[in-house]
Amino acid sequence: MRILVVEDEKKVASFIKKGLEEEHYAVDIAYDGEEGLALAQINEYDLILLDIMLPRLDGMEVLRQIRRNGSNMPILMLTAKDSVEDIVSGLDGGSDDYLTKPFSFAELVARVRSLLRRKAREKTDILTVGDLSLSTSTHRVKRGEREIELTPKEYALLEYFMRNPNRILTRTLITEHVWDYHFDPETNVIDVYVNYLRKKIDQGFEKKLIHTIRGSGYMMRGEP
Repeated sequence: MRILVVEDEKKVASFIKKGLEEEHYAVDIAYDGEEGLALAQINEYDLILLDIMLPRLDGMEVLRQIRRNGSNMPILMLTAKDSVEDIVSGLDGGSDDYLTKPFSFAELVARVRSLLRRKAREKTDILTVGDLSLSTSTHRVKRGEREIELTPKEYALLEYFMRNPNRILTRTLITEHVWDYHFDPETNVIDVYVNYLRKKIDQGFEKKLIHTIRGSGYMMRGEP
């Protein structure tokens, strides 16, 4: 899943980005409101972490414009302000939740997961394709009875495949959802990671789940 962090304090933004990437999310960062709004308008994000006090365009205005454009993506407001008025203003403006600074990273991750679950409206956290299963809460992956160990980036790639079974995923789509917008899709890194996944989830099994669609990209297919 892909998250946009709009935060002008670079140390805070870097801390959040590093932590979320360790939790298997792809993360983009914007350091001011105008850049954050522009990224939100041109990219498809699963969630936005939006600071209120931002240069060039404050977070409340960014929030209003995102909602005015009809987007319902989850937005978690980050703010040093903790008055009732500020909290109410953010919630009334269309934010889904808020977190006041300073906050623990564990609490931030818990809020992020909660909002993403609400967005997906999932009754279960288990994704399955054929005999492959993935738990989004524990990050455990199994093929049949075999437990599979993945790196964070391999996990993020596999989750994206499993959320989009029987769909052709181009390198551009994979780049947008698993890497960040600074990543160069012309490199062969995506192909390398797909091969890593194949070795871990397909090798030794008669039925292959990851398929190359020549000239287009890749597809995960659990049914014949």
